Amino acid sequence: MSEPRTPVALAIAGSDSGGGAGIQADLKAFAAVGVHGTTAITAITAQNTVGVDAIHAVPPEVIVAQVAAVAADIGVDAVKVGMLGTAATIDAVVEALALTGDAPVVVDPVMVSESGAGLLDDGAREALVERVLPLATVVTPNLPEARAIAGLGESASLEELAAAIRALGPAAAIVTGGHADGTDLLDDGTGTLAIPGPVHADGAAHGSGCTHSSTLAALLAIGFPLREAAIEARLRAGEAVAAGLRDVGAGAGPVDALAIASRRPRPPLP
Repeated sequence: MSEPRTPVALAIAGSDSGGGAGIQADLKAFAAVGVHGTTAITAITAQNTVGVDAIHAVPPEVIVAQVAAVAADIGVDAVKVGMLGTAATIDAVVEALALTGDAPVVVDPVMVSESGAGLLDDGAREALVERVLPLATVVTPNLPEARAIAGLGESASLEELAAAIRALGPAAAIVTGGHADGTDLLDDGTGTLAIPGPVHADGAAHGSGCTHSSTLAALLAIGFPLREAAIEARLRAGEAVAAGLRDVGAGAGPVDALAIASRRPRPPLP
């Protein structure tokens, strides 16, 4: 009898030179869950804990080639899509996702960095909504991103935001609550699920969104159903923020996804 295959999660996202967010955060979150992480880098950023100084988009054909190389040899059990940046990058990622089979796709619609820098061109927002969201198993916007995607005002509830986003094509939406009371709201088409969690106002925050979405993708890669994965991802992301590296950099220090690496989640029974 053959040994069980190691699950593989693919991150399609930008590189953060400061190591707090993007591909770097994704790989740490994948490792903490116990899956093998692979990558397709969409952009190289020069950034640290206080700001983004430069962004260089990776050529679209190189993005597709990265995914093709991984899919052909290693395989893909789940995908996390993060920073896209430009319409040309979105075109490449849509093409690349066709190479990943039926692997679940978690889309973190990164629009602005945690330091306030724009990470998605204005012209690319429409392409993100129209071309990427319909390919998603689940979309994980924070509250400002959810309002921008849904086109609803500040008075809209989490339930209204999640329903409006799911109506754009993804199978499910999770509006994360870090900008509010800490409660995530999942709408998967069968109803809504509120997932409470603590707010760490004095903790590290850099990379919290990336860590949450990549943890969710890793849990889906090892076979967790979406609702159970959403609950566990909220818990683990909160713990990573609480253990944040407050002494790294002059800004909001990075979350510490590896702080909980010893607590590997058990795959669900078949």
